[in-house]
This record gives sequence, C-alpha cells and structure tokens, in this order.
Amino acid sequence: MQGDRVGVLAASNAVLPERKTETDALFEALTDMGLNPVLGDFVYGDIFSGSPEDKADVLNDFYRDSSIKAIFDISGGDLSNSLLPYLDYRIIKKRKTPFFGYSDLTTLINGIYAKTGNAAFLYQVANIVRDGSGVQKIRFKESILGRDNSLFDLNDCRYLQGTSMNGEVIGGNIRCFLKLAGTEYMPDFNRKILFLEANSGDEARIFSYLNQLKQLGVFEKIKGVLLGNFTEMEDNNKNIGRLLLQVMDNKKIPVAKTDQVGHGLLSRCIVIGREYVMLRQ
Repeated sequence: MQGDRVGVLAASNAVLPERKTETDALFEALTDMGLNPVLGDFVYGDIFSGSPEDKADVLNDFYRDSSIKAIFDISGGDLSNSLLPYLDYRIIKKRKTPFFGYSDLTTLINGIYAKTGNAAFLYQVANIVRDGSGVQKIRFKESILGRDNSLFDLNDCRYLQGTSMNGEVIGGNIRCFLKLAGTEYMPDFNRKILFLEANSGDEARIFSYLNQLKQLGVFEKIKGVLLGNFTEMEDNNKNIGRLLLQVMDNKKIPVAKTDQVGHGLLSRCIVIGREYVMLRQ
C-alpha cells in the first residue's frame, strides 16, 4: 500500500560496495511507487558483512516491527543458511510479513515455511531496476501495489509427463535447496509440488543434484515437479527435462517445464508454501 515501510537486507553474501548505485536506484524506484524502503545493517561488504547472528537480528527486527509490511532480500551467493538457527520463528509465524528473495535465499524461504507454515516469495526485487525494458517494474507495481496478477501468473507450463498437478509448492534453486537436506529446516515433501531451477551448473552437476533428491526418496513422496530455468545447462543446449526423466527412472509423476521463473531479469514470482493448481495449457 502507498506509504508502507518495507525492509531491505542482504542475508546471504554482502552486496559489493560498487553495487551501491544499483541499490540507490532500487530505493528510488520503490520510493517513486509510494513505498518507504528501510535499509538494514550489514548489507555492504566483501562477501562477509556481519556474523550470522548479526544478520539474523536484522531480519528478526524487521519481523518484530509491525510497521514493516514486506521484507526484500537483495543478495545471493552462499551464506543465508547460516542464519537459520538464529531466527525467531515464533515472531515470524505471528507476523506473517511477506519475505521476498531468490537463489541462495531458497534456504531461508523454505526454512521459514518448514518452521512456521508461512508462505514466502521466490523473487529478486532488484530486477525492477536491472531489467532495462521496464516490464519487471510494471509487473511489480501492478501486482504488489495493485490488483493485477502478472508477476505471479505462470501461464506457460509445458507438460513433459502427465497432464496436471496440484499441491503446495516447495523448492527453488536446486543447489541451495539441497543445503537443507538432513536438517529441521527441510520442508516435508509429502504431496507437494517440487519447483527446481538453477543458474550455474553443467549437466553433470545437475545430474548429481537430481540423484541426491532421488536418494532422499523425494520422487516417492511428491505429487509433481515443476522445472524453471536451468541457465547454464540451457545456454549449452542441454535438456533439463530429459535429464530429470532419466533420473526418475520411469516414476510416473507429473513433470512440467516453465521458462517464466529462474534467474532471468524477467523472472516471475513463485510462492513457496502456496497451493497451486496447474493444468495442461
């Protein structure tokens, strides 16, 4: 809503100081939309800026502050899972403040869902200034501040196996999601739709990740798989759908592919913990 305060932080790798101009542009864009962005501590640095406890305190404080109506993470990298033991899940569950992040923030988004049942948003808000076409800014403004649904509308899903799936969505970046394996922060897979995407990772690496999911018994529990962009693989003309079906070894659960969610500048938002009904287009 107009005038709302929104928190901005970097829970994963610190934002390099030379990217401050991008953050300034983001703050200007959010302000122009009528929002009041508030920058948390420990955002800038050379990978590390603040301890896991320090950065968890920033996120906890945003949740505790009832005037903060949404929280946007602008980082990525490798470090966000280090915050998981220090988050105040009681207050997070109570407040239900929408949390947005992508890539390495997969760990926090799924951890928050696993510990509280709260949905969270796989989306990088910085794309509203990184995307030079203006499309991302329009979608964000109309969907977050208006009544349009274009930011969340996954209307291009192609089925590779099966014809429909429904259930709560979990997952995100496959490499980062697998950091949760064996921990209390991994969501329950039973009757879920598993969403997977990746930026880096050649065919061999993604093959190993998919086999780890198989060895965890994931494909015996879920109701379907939705594949997003696998950027490095697809840039090298490798087929993620074919690779998944090979690893699944004739397991007859629905598999669909969308090019609308991933690391691209025009990536849409998928909501972890939200019920989706996905029919063949």
